[in-house]
Parts: sequence; C-alpha cells; structure tokens
Amino acid sequence: MSRVRKAVTFNHNPLLQLSLSQWRARLVLVVLLAGMATLLGRSLYLQGVHNEFLQAKGESRYARVLEVPATRGRIADRNGNLLAVSTPVSSIWALPSDASRLEPGQLRQLAQLLEMNVTELNNRIANGRDFVFLKRQVSPELADKVAKLDLPGIYQQSEFRRYYPSGEVMAHMLGFTNVEDRGQEGVELAFERLLAGQPGTRRVIKDRRGQVVEDVQSIRAPRDGEDVALAMDARIQYLAYSALREAVQQHHAKAGSVVVIDVRTGEVLALVNAPAFNPNNRAHLSGEQLRNRVFTDTFEPGSVMKPFIAAMAIESGKFRASTVIDTYSGSFNIGNNTIHDTHPYRTLTVAEIIRKSSNIGTARMALAFGPEHMWALYDRLGFGSPPGLGFPGEASGNLRPAKTWKPIEQATMSYGHGISVSLIQIARAYLAFARDGDLVPLSLTRVDAPPVGVQVFSPRVAREVRQIMETVVSPGGTGVRAQITGYRVAGKTGTANKIENGHYVNKYVSSFVGLAPVSDPRLIVAVMIDEPSADQHFGGTVAAPVFAQVAEGALRALGVTPSVPLAPLQLTAMGVERGLDGEGM
Repeated sequence: MSRVRKAVTFNHNPLLQLSLSQWRARLVLVVLLAGMATLLGRSLYLQGVHNEFLQAKGESRYARVLEVPATRGRIADRNGNLLAVSTPVSSIWALPSDASRLEPGQLRQLAQLLEMNVTELNNRIANGRDFVFLKRQVSPELADKVAKLDLPGIYQQSEFRRYYPSGEVMAHMLGFTNVEDRGQEGVELAFERLLAGQPGTRRVIKDRRGQVVEDVQSIRAPRDGEDVALAMDARIQYLAYSALREAVQQHHAKAGSVVVIDVRTGEVLALVNAPAFNPNNRAHLSGEQLRNRVFTDTFEPGSVMKPFIAAMAIESGKFRASTVIDTYSGSFNIGNNTIHDTHPYRTLTVAEIIRKSSNIGTARMALAFGPEHMWALYDRLGFGSPPGLGFPGEASGNLRPAKTWKPIEQATMSYGHGISVSLIQIARAYLAFARDGDLVPLSLTRVDAPPVGVQVFSPRVAREVRQIMETVVSPGGTGVRAQITGYRVAGKTGTANKIENGHYVNKYVSSFVGLAPVSDPRLIVAVMIDEPSADQHFGGTVAAPVFAQVAEGALRALGVTPSVPLAPLQLTAMGVERGLDGEGM
C-alpha cells in the first residue's frame, strides 16, 4: 500500500493566522512612541532643568544636616564671679539595626565603660527604635575611650552640661537645667530666652558607618546665649547660707529662708533656703529641697506687720508716737472673741506698742480705721500680688477683699494673723521704711539707673517708724539679739502659730525683718525659720541672731562705714530675760 503525503499550508490555517486591523497597529505604534517621548522628556527635565530632586535623593545616601548646639550664656554675680557655665560633653547613642551585631565581648567592654550592666545595655539596643541614647553627657575622656573601641552602630554627639561652681550655696537662686540644657528652675528658667541662644546647622558627608568624613557647608551659624549679670553678691550669699544653715540645725527647724535687699536699688543681693541641694548632682532630690521658699511659700507673718499699722496710724494724724493706748492688761474683747498679749500692760504709747509687740495696742490702732483703709495700705505694699520678678512659682499670698472682713479679722490681720505673705513680699514692703516712704520694685539683675518708686508713707512718718523700730533691738525690746557691732539697726520680730487642717497648732514660724544702718539704710535683711523645735520659737531668739550675723557681714563686705562704737552684746549683763523676747501672737 502506497503512502500519500499531503502538504499542509500553514498560511491558510485559520487557527494559526493572526489578523490585525491597520488602525490598531498604528495606535499601538503611537502609544509606544508617546511613552518613549515622555520618558525622554522626564529624563531631560530631571537631569537638565529640575535636577535638585535627584541630587537630593543622592545626597540623602551620604549627606546629613546636623544641628550645631549653641553655648548657653553664663551667669555671674554683680562682681563678675561665674556662678553657672556650660562645659562641653558627649552623648553616646546607637543605631539598633547596626549595634545588634555587637559580639558579647564588645558588649561587655561598652557596658563597663558606660557603667551599665550588659542586660540593661542589650535591652536598650533591642528596643526596636531607629535611634537610642545609651548615656547622656559623658566626659570627653570617656567619649574617647568609647570611640577607640570602634564598635559598629555606636556613635557620639557633642552637647553641653551646666556646671555650678558654688554648689548648694547658690542652688535655689540659680536653679538648674535639664539634660537638654534647658532651664527648669530659678534664674535658669526665668531667663531662659536670654541664656539659651539659637542652635545652628551644618551640612556634612558621612561614610557607610555614619562617621563624618567631610564638613561641606555651614547653613546657619549658632547664636550663643547671652550672659546674665545678677544683682546678687557671692560674698553676702555665702554669709547668708552659712548663718541660715547653722540656725536651722541649732533649732532643729524644718526649714528656713533669708533674703537680702539693697535699699538704694531694690537689688536682691542674697537669697538662700534650707534645706538646699547640689545642682551638680540631682540624682536623689525631693520636692522639699527644690522649693524656693522665699518665693513659693506663704505664711502668716505675725508681728512683723505691726510697724505698717503704726505708720498708717501716725500718717493719718489721729495718732502720734507718744499717743497712749489702753491695752486692758493683756486681754481685749472684740464681740465674742478675745485677743491677748504675751505680757500684760495697762497702757502703752504707740512707740511702746511696737517695742513690746502688743497685739491689743496694734488692733486698737487698726480698728480706728475702716477695713478699706487698711486693705488699701496692704495692697500698696504689695501684699496679695506676686512680686513680679518673673521667678517661677511666685506666690501672691492671701489678702481677702476688705468687704469680707469682720472686726475680729481686721484686728488679727493688723498683727499678722489671717493674712499670708511670702518672705520676698515682706522684705520688699520694709523698703518703705528704709527709703523714707518710697517703695521700689525689686530686681534679680544689676540695676544701673536709680529705680522709680511709689510713695507709700511720707518721709517724716517713715523716719519716725524707723526710729521706733530701733527701740525693738534696744534693751527692753523683743529683738535685742539683732544688734550688731558698730552699726545702728532697726527691725521687728515676728512669731506666728501655724495652721493645720483649719486650726492653729503648737508649731511656729519665727521671723525677723530689719534694716541697717538706721541713719542711712543700705540693707534690708529678712529671716524666716519654719518650725523651730529646740525649746525656742520666738522670733527674737531664733531669727534675730541670723539677721545680726548676715547684716554685719554684708555691711562690712560692702564697705559701709561703721556708724557707732558698740561693744559686742552681753545679753546676760543687759538683763534680757526670756519674757522680753516674746512677741504678742
């Protein structure tokens, strides 16, 4: 049988034949050409016209913009002594993605240098973040040791750390900064805008390991912070700190404060609190230590308010220093309430009321005037309003509206109960006596031009009350322990019960506010001791000696010429008894 072969023509096989309309072929060609033209145009645009995009993408692989920190301004006292400076330090940080490749031996070396345990170091590196600080603000020497290890993923950056040469002595005045070198308390916070400056930026090239290999460009130069010259005098500050610390320890007190003001300018020359803290080492600090009690704590001032009532009475013309007032032998009824004096006196002159610190005499003077009259005086003196120094936490105290006062409340407020003030407020108010009735604003920084004040009392009345307050520190007054060698001083003691849960308790605030020299006042020194508990609590025995120690040293430091030859006090020879040290409360 013969086999017949048939030839198959594939061109005529309908299954294998592909037919395409002519218009569709042209459309595909146009689309392809348009795509090519678009790509070519985009390429020309990016590489020739708008090439910043590609350059930026390329630079992002090796170029970085780094912040250049600004140096924080220095803080100095009025004589140029540096109180706060910023020192260069380094911070150690890691890129966890790279640092995870560290070998166990390398981890141990790094942990030892950073004073961390290996587990803690591992936890920080393995936290999943893109960036993590391992230790902030290390010394340059330690940073060099870390750098020599040449560990993958471990880097450094330059920072600044604040250093306070005077430590505890200046702590509450200066405050401190945080790890970012930003003010957190005190002058550091109050003057943050001046001190902080403005950081700059620079463009650098980094290698694969993140190390800077070339400094390309300075984008913005850093603007360093401004220096601040404070009004305070480091010598007087140290005197106040030493005297206060000794008094708090001697009387087993809870706390204490001292503030020293220049009468001529209103400058704050010293400001100290106890307990204090070391701003260079704040690892174990509590709120009690950090609180600047001069500004933030208010208390019932007690008898230190009495000279203001005497001045108000004399200024009105209704009373004179020699006016005799019946003090009812130490017990005086106001409605259903009774006020008492520590020592019973039948009659006292206005001057003797201040010298002996009579509650009844002071209350009777106050009640001769309407509540609005007395409130207006306290308001002009600055009570009930913040001091306005810009210091963080300034307290305004408590001065209720006059229309709410009852007669017994007006009476008690005249001798410092039922009203609360801060120590800085009471110290400033005493400027009215030291400056012949003129009250000026206070300043934490140096004052070059004489300040403009407000006349609260007439010069005659201010000088007369100043002379009355001088008798307070004379034999027979409540503040004899405030006397100092070579200078005439004047002031007023204060002792007030504290309030707990709405009731007065047997805890006291002892105070003394005074000025010196009397003939030409230069300084106001205000002292507050909180809860003295060593069998003594009167302001004349607890606070007045602190005033004497601080005022004498400060006057000599300022070169104030002694005004009188006065032998050192011999209290026993002067016949000062415990009863003469007590104030009416």
